[in-house]
Amino acid sequence: MSPSIDSVRRSGIVGCLLIGLTAAQVAAQAPPKKPAPQSTQPARGPIEDNSFLIEEAYNQEAGVVQHISAFALQRATRAWAYAFTQEWPFFSQRHQLSYTVPIISAGRGTGSGVGDVALNYRYQLATGPRAVAPRLSLLVPSGDERRERGAGAAGLQVNLPVSLEHSSRFVTHWNAGATLIPSAKDAIGNEATTRSYNAGGSIIWLAQSALNFMLEVVWASDEAVSGPSQRVRERSLFIAPGVRGAIDFPSGLQIVPGMGVPIGIGPSRGERGLFLYLSFEHPFSKRARP
Repeated sequence: MSPSIDSVRRSGIVGCLLIGLTAAQVAAQAPPKKPAPQSTQPARGPIEDNSFLIEEAYNQEAGVVQHISAFALQRATRAWAYAFTQEWPFFSQRHQLSYTVPIISAGRGTGSGVGDVALNYRYQLATGPRAVAPRLSLLVPSGDERRERGAGAAGLQVNLPVSLEHSSRFVTHWNAGATLIPSAKDAIGNEATTRSYNAGGSIIWLAQSALNFMLEVVWASDEAVSGPSQRVRERSLFIAPGVRGAIDFPSGLQIVPGMGVPIGIGPSRGERGLFLYLSFEHPFSKRARP
């Protein structure tokens, strides 16, 4: 829902994307409503994967797969990150497997390339108006730390998303997580163990069942290697208004485009960016909803 993927020297908004998109978009849609007696098309419930940088506590339903693309751009440095996430239920909605592949450009002539891939497992601990779905992610050192695209070593990340339904119109999502990367490296090969933390929340207004307006706040405290066994800590804080809608098809396919505008406050004051989102979700078995 997410989401971080690596401990490169992040440039603000790009770092928030990586925090959010380790599996930050790991969310399923709401169960379908029962169609009217003479309806020829399936009715869909309100969309639930309605945060960008915050991870929701909804696993994929049995028989439904989701493909998510997200892109973040920082205006000042032109640094950007793209992430593709694919989510699958593991036999049931209680267990979910997913992976996230980021493409990163840190700016400053570093070019672009694959970052550190994340392999994710989520457990649906609680459902309903108070949903909880803790996540554990393995961070694979597939990025090039010399070009600020990766940590140079494998790592682990945990995140605890909680989603609360306050009414039929308002939902909030809350996150707290940490990332540990033993033997992380900087661009010249120095090593150190880094520890990073993230937290945030979002409030969602369901203006219509297929149209959401949101306001997200995401905070991160990241460590990066600065010398042999030495680390430097950088903090970031963003507030991000956004909007997202859903387009439903009789086949069961749902397309969800969205856009957000991250605005730096506090330690990130003066930073601005753009966030684009696109999700495709569809059944892949007879057990899926129509």
